[in-house]
Amino acid sequence: MSDPAKERTLPRMVDAAVAAYGDRPAIEDGDVRFTFAELGEASSRAARAFVAAGVQHGDRVAVWAPNVAEWVVAAIGFQRIGAVLVPVSTRYKGAEAAYVLQKSGAKMLVTIAGFLDTDYVGMLADQDLPDLERIVLLRGEAPGAQGWDDFLASGDAVPEADVRARGEAVSENDLLDMLFTSGTTGKPKGVMTAHGQNLAVFETWSGGVGLTEGDRYLVVAPFFHSFGYKAGWLSAVMRGATIFPHPVFDASDVLRRIEAERINVLPGAPTIYQSLLAAPDRAKVDISSLRLAVTGAAAIPVELIHQMRDELGFDRVLTAYGLTESCGTVTMCSPDDDAETIATTSGRAIPGVEVRCVDPDGKPVPTGEPGEILVRGYNVMQGYFDADDQTADAIDADGWLHTGDIGVLDARGNLRITDRLKDMFIMGGFNCYPAEIENLMFAHEDIAQVAVIGVPDERMGEVGMAFVVPAPGATIDRDALHAWCREQMANYKVPRRIELVSELPVNAGGKVDKLELRRRAAAA
Repeated sequence: MSDPAKERTLPRMVDAAVAAYGDRPAIEDGDVRFTFAELGEASSRAARAFVAAGVQHGDRVAVWAPNVAEWVVAAIGFQRIGAVLVPVSTRYKGAEAAYVLQKSGAKMLVTIAGFLDTDYVGMLADQDLPDLERIVLLRGEAPGAQGWDDFLASGDAVPEADVRARGEAVSENDLLDMLFTSGTTGKPKGVMTAHGQNLAVFETWSGGVGLTEGDRYLVVAPFFHSFGYKAGWLSAVMRGATIFPHPVFDASDVLRRIEAERINVLPGAPTIYQSLLAAPDRAKVDISSLRLAVTGAAAIPVELIHQMRDELGFDRVLTAYGLTESCGTVTMCSPDDDAETIATTSGRAIPGVEVRCVDPDGKPVPTGEPGEILVRGYNVMQGYFDADDQTADAIDADGWLHTGDIGVLDARGNLRITDRLKDMFIMGGFNCYPAEIENLMFAHEDIAQVAVIGVPDERMGEVGMAFVVPAPGATIDRDALHAWCREQMANYKVPRRIELVSELPVNAGGKVDKLELRRRAAAA
């Protein structure tokens, strides 16, 4: 029997997982449940329907839906036959989704109706989508779209042998997916990555974090994001863990599901754990089943790591760093690392990958000095779809991917993420890194969450502005907090403006939406 983690195409990985894990539960989503054997059968039936719909090797199929079991079945279905997954953010409005569909040339869209009163199909009604041939609904009904059951039935006449033959024809160099970047510096770009590189990366990731057969994995990161898709359901299938899709994050709901489902694996962005820690009903639920947390997606406050262990009860807390253009992973901590390394760094480059930090001229900076993070290795994307100039800007002639993130490498090769290059601001000639300031402020006992941005200032050029969410039951005096900050950090780092808010805006990946904070600051 082959090891699913050693396979290098998705069709072979899924077949190996079905053989290895058989009757173990693969997905539990309310009344919708699949064992691994049933997941194999369901995804194969879906594959036959995509064949009947005319989907060919290399065609792009978009999925625009929240985390539900059918999302996984559909994606595996068309990936089995060599089609390319194009996830679409559930936060998108019609024009934004249409841009992704247009740019990718998606032939089909798989979506949903009746979720949170969002009319996904209706939002596309007035959009020009010349390549889109069919819309299929995983759940619900909408005019002009085909229901999931009818779609599946349409493929019943396709021989199973056709699906097997198409799966065997898929190579590790074929595209597996095309994820569109968030577009914070312009229009979103389609990141192309292949079967082999993704499965190799997540063999390393899932093995490194200790994801094992029988784990119960609550996937709160959205499936359209690499954290919810690749580190989420893909890794769970590879390792024989049970996927519990969670469509909308709410701290109280998550706490109740942890207790009811005996969840033991809960990766997520730092804001997820901060919200759980701040939940007023946390003490009323039993979350003792929690074992494994993996976080990243932003610089991590040191104090948060300690709270995750001490207050949320995780046995293992690991940090990692990656980006869409690197298949989602660049560096990882190891379970053998000491607490200080795990709390203050994102670990070392995964095997086969190089990392360096460089100055604005592209020269490596000395150990311990901040610079832009560059990455080279098998995890680097194939390029941006239909955007050769932008690909050349991102990947230089020597194969180094320029991430736009700022980091520091220590003598052991551990990477500490300092900030995004674009988030750094300069106050009176001093470089200010918001993530560093946030880390310092998070140590204040009355602060539940904090986000810092740079805002224009006539005298200093830019100054810091902090958006602060008080801890439950806490009252924060801005003048007192200013004074505390002056005691804790260099004067140029102290935020000149403090705004008290009930919550921070977050994007679909769980990161604090600093573009929205900048808009609020400008409006104020």
